[in-house]
Amino acid sequence: MVPPNGAFSGDVKRVALRQWLALTVTLLLFTAALGYQNGLVQLDLPLYDQFMRINTRPARDDIIIVAIDDYSISQLGRWPWQRALHAQVLDTIMQAKPKAIGLDVIMTEPELSTTSAAAGKPGLNNDAALSTALQASNKVVLPMVTAMMGSSITSLLPIPGFLKTARTIGHINLELDKDGVARSVFLKEGQNGSWWPHFALALAKIGEQHVTNYHLGLPGGQDSTEQRDNHSLSGIDDNSGEDSNVSENPGKAVHHGEWQRDYQMHIPYAGGTGLFQSIPYVSVLRGEVSKDFFYNKYVLIGATAVGMADAFPTPDSGTSGVMPGIEINANILASLLEHRSIRIAPTLQTTAFSIVPVLIVLFSYLLLTPRFSLMLTVLLMLITVAVSYVTFTHGLWIAPSAALIGMGLAYPLWSWCRLEAAISYLGQEFILLDQEPHLLPEAKPSGNPLYHGEDLLEQRINAMRNAARRVRDLRQFISDNLDSLPHATLITTIDGGIVVVNRVAQDYFASLGITTIYGAKLPPLFAHVASPPPFETAPHHPFNWPDLLSMSYRQVLADGVSVQDRKERDLLIKSAPCYSSSQILSGWIVSIVDISSIRAAERSRDETLRFLSHDMRAPQASILALLELQSDPSSGLPQKEFFARIERASRKTLGLADNFVQLARAESESYRLEEVDFPDVVLDASDEMWTLANNKQIALVTDIADGEFVTSIDRALMARALCNLISNAINYSPAATTIHCGLRHGFDIQGAPSHVICVIRDQGYGIATEDQAKLFQRFQRVAIAGQPKTDGLGLGLVFVKTVIERHFGLLSFSSIVGEGTTFTITLPLISA
Repeated sequence: MVPPNGAFSGDVKRVALRQWLALTVTLLLFTAALGYQNGLVQLDLPLYDQFMRINTRPARDDIIIVAIDDYSISQLGRWPWQRALHAQVLDTIMQAKPKAIGLDVIMTEPELSTTSAAAGKPGLNNDAALSTALQASNKVVLPMVTAMMGSSITSLLPIPGFLKTARTIGHINLELDKDGVARSVFLKEGQNGSWWPHFALALAKIGEQHVTNYHLGLPGGQDSTEQRDNHSLSGIDDNSGEDSNVSENPGKAVHHGEWQRDYQMHIPYAGGTGLFQSIPYVSVLRGEVSKDFFYNKYVLIGATAVGMADAFPTPDSGTSGVMPGIEINANILASLLEHRSIRIAPTLQTTAFSIVPVLIVLFSYLLLTPRFSLMLTVLLMLITVAVSYVTFTHGLWIAPSAALIGMGLAYPLWSWCRLEAAISYLGQEFILLDQEPHLLPEAKPSGNPLYHGEDLLEQRINAMRNAARRVRDLRQFISDNLDSLPHATLITTIDGGIVVVNRVAQDYFASLGITTIYGAKLPPLFAHVASPPPFETAPHHPFNWPDLLSMSYRQVLADGVSVQDRKERDLLIKSAPCYSSSQILSGWIVSIVDISSIRAAERSRDETLRFLSHDMRAPQASILALLELQSDPSSGLPQKEFFARIERASRKTLGLADNFVQLARAESESYRLEEVDFPDVVLDASDEMWTLANNKQIALVTDIADGEFVTSIDRALMARALCNLISNAINYSPAATTIHCGLRHGFDIQGAPSHVICVIRDQGYGIATEDQAKLFQRFQRVAIAGQPKTDGLGLGLVFVKTVIERHFGLLSFSSIVGEGTTFTITLPLISA
């Protein structure tokens, strides 16, 4: 049994709520689990790097890199250089009184050479020279590195002489993430209770000793071993212990042999490679730098040469490749001096950040339509990324991938649940529809598919297939019937919105340049199509196009409203209401009937009646009047004159009838086409008109070009058309003039003959400009002032134009008053 629609709808709503609750709980738990892990590294790190590349800032002008670059190596020779050169560079820099100097050169073993003149003290040991320079400056930080000794890590410090004379020692280790990118550094590293500050931190401490509370903004509790909020340089590195370069950390438990790290800092890179001001090492050595260039600056001396520098990928590697270690140290130093760092958000904060937008999206599925829900989902995803970026610029990294994944899964999962419910509901409805009586005849299926052992899904698929087929058949039936209608037909909604248009209507509106019909409103559309009717449908109420949708004028509109469109086509507009199965008005059916041919036939009939009642009647009336006069001897005419008048009236009547018959034949369908050499027709017409021309002393000249002029024409009708043109030229030309009949070829774009062009030119009176527009209209005769009167009915040129156009040709003319008229006939040529 299929439940009633209302009960089934209520079941659907309850199922939808249960599905939503289950989906909400599942997605929130899933998103919270991802947020608790601070997102997914594979998705978050590329976004982290992109934010870093966008969030650049200018380099500090108090950090200078003295680069051991390719140029310096080319000038000073292969590396390693004598340490006395380093001593000389340090002495040069110290003359400018810098804040601190970082010599990022590994010197864990004594130099093999013993003397150097470059130090300015012949015979002095190079290491001793550098130690003297280090002790004299008291601002130099030297690096220490780590090495693997078996399975453990040990520290490699500078040689004892440098260890004692350098201001302090700093480690240069970087923390590489799983993808090999250097994004963070530990500001303190050590072993067996001995701790070394980072190289950049040691430089910052030397240059900022007057700062008593230097806050680093490090992440409390995220990557460090203890919970911290604010840290000062003095708190991170207390130079106490047996060596000024090594410090004890009283807050750390000591594990013998274990390498320990603390105070992890995510580096807020200022930009890519080459951002900080750099000068070649050799330029400083030669004194090419001004004395005060290094004044009050942090100077970092290190390698940038290709193949020599300890370069690492950074978040900016996507645009600038790997970055030398000395530039990474410069970025770390700039961050420390500017109190910048990137703190990783706590787990609970990331979790809340992840589940809140997912919860908003899930609630929107209950309150909004699917379209607006999707738009809100996309908007919240963009907002999530934007908020993550804004917090990143303020030093807090909140991984957005958990929230994005949750929102990305919410819409398709909810859509899938709703689709399941919709399929279930539609399946029931299709089964009911399949049991309804059929509107159109169709083949009777053998048996009932519901009883052929098919499962529920197959039953619903079969029911849906049958219902869809019947809908398609019904739509095709309606479409075929509409398209088969001879008149343009539109179906609209109650307010006039067009929903169905048949093919004839599409062609009609396309002829007016209107292509957008579906969805348009009927009254405005007709306002661009036709002029208002010239009569009123009711007293004191002129017809307007919105009246097509008015029940008040139903009877009038059923008979139709006659109008004329802007192309002067006569139309009959009809409108009728259409109803639903419950007899509720659902729309309107509007028909556009082209009655131009009917109106043209009516006008032709009226013209013919006028012709019969006037032109044909006048000669016959003259004959009768003459006969009456002749019956009375007192009024009778001489016999010769009497017969002459009877002859003229009879010939006029015969000529009018002949013209009318010839025009009727020209307009008929019975053309007898044959292949004819067109010069023969021209010569026949000229010979026939020669006597008429000779009587007026008019020369009739023919000029036929060489070549073939084979055309497919009705020879008799075409000869009659040429005779009409030549006789008109004779009748409308003064005596002692010349009429030219020329024949030549017309050519296509390839230069091959394609048309026959016949030109008939006279030296007659010409046609006034205002009369040229009515030259090819029925029963129209034109003349200029002073022109002799000629007999004619006004059908000759109409006949010529009809014959030429029925042969798929073109008739044109040009005329100048007092100079003559030229008629040009263009007909298609039969190719050989």
